[in-house]
Amino acid sequence: MNSKSILLLAKLNEQLNFTDIEIDDPMQRSENAINIIINAIEKLKIIFEKEKSKSLDQEIDFFKNIKPRFTSKLIYYNAIYKIESKIPHGGERVVKKYLNNELEKLKRYFDSNLDFYRYYRTGSNYLDNKYFTRGKFDVKLALDSFYFEADHTFSTSHDFKVAKIMAHDLIQVYLEDKLLVLDKKDPKEKVQANPKTKQTWTGSKVALIELLYALHTEGVFNNGTSDLKDIAEYFENVFNIDLGQYHRAFLEIRMRKSDQTKFLNVLKEKLTKRMENIDEL
Repeated sequence: MNSKSILLLAKLNEQLNFTDIEIDDPMQRSENAINIIINAIEKLKIIFEKEKSKSLDQEIDFFKNIKPRFTSKLIYYNAIYKIESKIPHGGERVVKKYLNNELEKLKRYFDSNLDFYRYYRTGSNYLDNKYFTRGKFDVKLALDSFYFEADHTFSTSHDFKVAKIMAHDLIQVYLEDKLLVLDKKDPKEKVQANPKTKQTWTGSKVALIELLYALHTEGVFNNGTSDLKDIAEYFENVFNIDLGQYHRAFLEIRMRKSDQTKFLNVLKEKLTKRMENIDEL
């Protein structure tokens, strides 16, 4: 069940990445993505139901770690569709107020579910038997009303909450990115670097984002006072690349099951090998 689910998730991510690249309009992109995700969740349910003999640990793992990776995407794209469809007509100030109100909604949900956020984020498991097994619920554990409408053969009291936590991370990044675009200064006011030879980044965008976050974390620019946004804009200008939603890309890097610092590890390995080769000369 686990391996089939992972393959299904990989295929889903590939389809969504293609959709993100091919469709510029956020509402159309979200609509297409929702149809793709619903189809994947239906296949996931079939995989789950075919696995007749599931241990308690397998059931908990499925509803805590596997299913939310699918449903979080559905929540995310559905939220983006609603956000984009309700953006008010008006000036920049009106749009900023609307986006900030949407961020405030996320904060209110976080505040009302703080105990579970802490439980999930700290990797706790002492209540997993209640949260992530079917047929068990306790109204004292701050249930979403969605649970009472859900298919109880394919849901637990808190797998939806995990999905919302994951989705809210991405929604927050989306809203903050839109606010950053509105806050960007006139490109004419930016100081343009004019090196003799223009360097174009030809590696992967994800690799550059990994490097960007590493350098910002180490505080190597302006004695650590530079904002991540300023460094990202500088990278985009110097390396002739559009980093897009780099906050979202970083979340995906952070969610890697293994080798989170893949590019940095490759850099270290190749630099070490180069030094060793020089020593041999």
